[in-house]
Amino acid sequence: MNLAVDIGGTWIRACMFDDFGVQKTFKTSSQEVGLAKFIENILEKEDDIKTIGISYAGQVQNGMIIDSPNIKVDIANIKEYFQTKFDVKLFIENDLTCAALAEAKHLKKDYICVLHVGTGLGLGVVDNGRVLKGYSNLSAEIGHIPYKKTTLTCGCGRKNCIELFASGSGIKKWIKHLKLTCKPTLEALKLEKDGIKIANEFEAALSSAIGTIITLYNPQILVLGGGIIDANPSLLDIIKSKIKIYTLKPTLGNTEIITSSLKDAPLIGAKLLKDES
Repeated sequence: MNLAVDIGGTWIRACMFDDFGVQKTFKTSSQEVGLAKFIENILEKEDDIKTIGISYAGQVQNGMIIDSPNIKVDIANIKEYFQTKFDVKLFIENDLTCAALAEAKHLKKDYICVLHVGTGLGLGVVDNGRVLKGYSNLSAEIGHIPYKKTTLTCGCGRKNCIELFASGSGIKKWIKHLKLTCKPTLEALKLEKDGIKIANEFEAALSSAIGTIITLYNPQILVLGGGIIDANPSLLDIIKSKIKIYTLKPTLGNTEIITSSLKDAPLIGAKLLKDES
């Protein structure tokens, strides 16, 4: 039996599976329970799990959690911890690396970028059939490229990350900063005098991020996913109408922009990690 886990800024989700499919599912708030504790609770009840694949919304390297702007870390050296304490093999990768693995396999494409817009702004890249990782497994951190300086502070500690403008956590910070009372959604913001400025900035920042991705990585397909994309299907048309001013023309002409048709791509990718390593 195998365990796949996906942890983001809001939820920890997991599924226990074998060659016949998913046998059990689990879910809890990532703000209330640490990742290690969540997994331990499962292993204490399910003693036939032999591999664990983790899709993690943060920076990881060699089985260790290096940094996590939106998640509290309870055990950093998570691979060593579980492989020492339990009879399991553990694999952990960034959540967008996992999503890119899942989307590339689903779409059968060798050049693909996957951008998720949720609590944070994350990117995974598959180039010539291989996941792009970088020297320290920290490549493609699109959410933390410099965009505009502001008084707000990103989860990484800086004040100019594009994630401050084009993510769910960024929207919440702007609402609090401007002392608005509306819900943290694009639809609600567009009904507020000051809120519409946040919504417009979100669209511009997201388009800028996408333009940067297409110009840098030249993918066949750019797949958009994440909670904010799912909740705002009109964003795809808005992005397509704005993208020309942010992208090198030849690269834009070769890239198809679509929304994901997969449910839980990072979790699907976490299931694939045991076969990738």
